[in-house]
Amino acid sequence: MKPLAITIGDPAGIGPEIVEKALARVNVPARVFGSVPGNVRHGEIAAEYGRIALDAIDAAVEAIERGECSALVTAPIHKQAIALAGSTFPGHTELLAARAGLQRYGHDYAMYFDSPRLRTVLLTVHVPLREALDAIDAETIAALAKLTSREYERLHGSRPRIAVAGVNPHAGEGGRFGDEEEQIAKGVELAGDNVSGPHPPDTVFLAAVNGKYDVVMAMYHDQGLIPVKTLAFHESVNVTLGLPWLRVSVDHGTAFDIAGKGIADAGPMEYAIRYAARHVSASWEHAR
Repeated sequence: MKPLAITIGDPAGIGPEIVEKALARVNVPARVFGSVPGNVRHGEIAAEYGRIALDAIDAAVEAIERGECSALVTAPIHKQAIALAGSTFPGHTELLAARAGLQRYGHDYAMYFDSPRLRTVLLTVHVPLREALDAIDAETIAALAKLTSREYERLHGSRPRIAVAGVNPHAGEGGRFGDEEEQIAKGVELAGDNVSGPHPPDTVFLAAVNGKYDVVMAMYHDQGLIPVKTLAFHESVNVTLGLPWLRVSVDHGTAFDIAGKGIADAGPMEYAIRYAARHVSASWEHAR
C-alpha cells in the first residue's frame, strides 16, 4: 500500500499530538504534512496557524494526485483560523470538494459518517437550522441517495439499505406536524428501491443500529451527528463522498482547551488511520 497522507491540522490544537501518538501505535505507511512552529501558542486562533493547516492540506493532496500517497487522513482545522488565512471555505469538506472540481453538495459530494454500529449521511451541513429546513428538496434527496449508494459500495462492497429520516415529530404524522415530509417522500420515490422513508427520526437511528438499515440520511447536521457521536465517538470517521480519492477525518474538533497539555486521546485518530488503510482500494486508485 502507498503511504497515507496525514495532515496535522491546526498546530495550536491537538492535531500534531494525536497524529504523533496514533502513528506510534499503528503499523501503517504514512507521510505527515504540516509544520509546527517552535513556540506554538496553544489554543490561540491565528492566521499563521490557519495558513499552516491550509498549506498542509495542499501538499498532501498534491502528493496523492502525483500518485505518491494513497488516501488522505486529516486532523482538525479551526474554521476561524483558516478564514483569517484567507480561505473562503467553512471546512475540509467544501475545500476538498472545490479542489476536486465538485460543485453541488448532495449531488457531487457529501459528508458521511461511518462507525461500527451506525452510519449516516447529511442532506445539509454547515447552515442554520431554519435554512436547513428550507433546503429539504426531493431532487437533492434522490441525488444524495444515489451518491451514497455508489460510494458505500466502493467502501463496503455492497448496495446499502438507506433510511431517510423525517424532520418533524412522528415524521409529520400525515401532515399534522409539518409538511417537510412531502418533499422527503417525493425524494424517496425518485431515489431507487434501496431507499425508504420518511421514517420517524426518533426511532430510525435505533433501527439502523439494530441492523435494519445500513445508512440513515439525516436532514440536518445535528440530527445525524448526535446519535453517531453518542454511540461511537471514539470509533467514527468523517468521509467525504464523491472525491476521486479517499478522505477520512476524525469526528472531533481542535480541542483548544486541552491543546499542548499532552493529554489528548489519540484513539479517534488511530481509528481513522486504520479505517483509511483498510478501505483504500483500487477503486480510488483507478478514479484518479
